[in-house]
Amino acid sequence: MYLSTESLPPQTSTDSLATLKAVFGYETFRPGQSEVIAHTLIGADSLVLMPTGGGKSLCFQLPALIREGVTVVISPLIALMRDQVRGLQEAGVAAGALTSGNTQEETDAVWEALEAGRLKLLYMAPERLASGAAMGMLRRIGVSMIAVDEAHCVSQWGHD
Repeated sequence: MYLSTESLPPQTSTDSLATLKAVFGYETFRPGQSEVIAHTLIGADSLVLMPTGGGKSLCFQLPALIREGVTVVISPLIALMRDQVRGLQEAGVAAGALTSGNTQEETDAVWEALEAGRLKLLYMAPERLASGAAMGMLRRIGVSMIAVDEAHCVSQWGHD
């Protein structure tokens, strides 16, 4: 299915461009981004393959800011999650990560922000999904979207 920003209600298309500029500092989308974002904003599922540096992360980050609820991003790369969360926070976006690399203070702060309804993006390592506490939390916090980032790396986990 091919969608463009013309497929969206005019306000949503305007919201996408305004959010792109206000939060991320870009005037225009890279090739393919507007179509993926439009598809996501109407609530459709997507499988996005883009080259390195093609702007895949924006394809779930921007809709997360426009849609209600929390977007959960599953990624096996802790360093990448930390970089993305840091960049989002510097841009004024309420984002956090739950990984094995967190200090107890970082984990507590993320749980507190989730419980208070302050996070828009929650990054999680795949092993966190297996915990009962994480599943219970996901049921409570109003997850509106789930993105799997760097999915090609997940296969390296094998039976884990």
